[in-house]
Amino acid sequence: MKSLPSTARLALAGLCLALVAGCSSTSGNVDPTAGWSAERLYSQAKSDISSGSWSEARKNLEALEARYPFGIYAQQSLIDQAYVNWKDEEPEQAKAAIDRFMQQYPNHPGTDYMLYLKGMITFTPPSAVLSNITRQDPSERDPKGLRESYEAFNELIKRYPDSRYAPDARKRVAWLVNTIAENEVHIAQYYYERGAYVAAANRAQTVVTDFQGAPVVEKALYLMMLSYQKLDLPNLAEDAKRVLDKNFPDSKYYKQGLKGEVNNWNPVNWL
Repeated sequence: MKSLPSTARLALAGLCLALVAGCSSTSGNVDPTAGWSAERLYSQAKSDISSGSWSEARKNLEALEARYPFGIYAQQSLIDQAYVNWKDEEPEQAKAAIDRFMQQYPNHPGTDYMLYLKGMITFTPPSAVLSNITRQDPSERDPKGLRESYEAFNELIKRYPDSRYAPDARKRVAWLVNTIAENEVHIAQYYYERGAYVAAANRAQTVVTDFQGAPVVEKALYLMMLSYQKLDLPNLAEDAKRVLDKNFPDSKYYKQGLKGEVNNWNPVNWL
């Protein structure tokens, strides 16, 4: 048999190498779920969730939503994506999945669960340990997450009072109301102790107006009275005192004042 010229052999070898390289480069990008049905994708995602394989579950759920955007599996995919991202400590992705779900399926029977999950995502308050490390001033602490949690739970309670998630949501709302109110009063005291009396009065007024019934309202009224006295506004100071006396006769703050408490929101006290 007549052998090929050297140039032809080199060309053939080069072609083979190119084909091998091409095959190897594409084989690594092959999607093992290509061609899977919506049912199979969802079944695999549920299996991943059961085993705590959040990344794999997310990948399969996102593929399901992209390939089969209509039908019950697409709806359930968004619900599970929100849950998976929450468990995997990806709150922004979880909230994005919830928002998409609420926009696309506003009357879905699972809406109460999504509202509950939305509240849970931002329920945990800022870490005291982190505050100790950063020495963050209380005036810079934004209770936005707590308010978002409160709004989600409150919407759940109003829209779905008989939901299986409503009883727990009510307990969390009660805790959130007190926590947010205390947050505002701590900030009001921080401002007062630094001579920012207008800011202190405004923060305290927010608590009195928005969080009626919270135990910390007593302190808010006392702070309002003190702030207006410092601002030389006797009429407003007297109004605050009258409300304080009516709702909290013999208030403990008349005896102990603000000095009777350690304001843990003062960075100096974190040392």
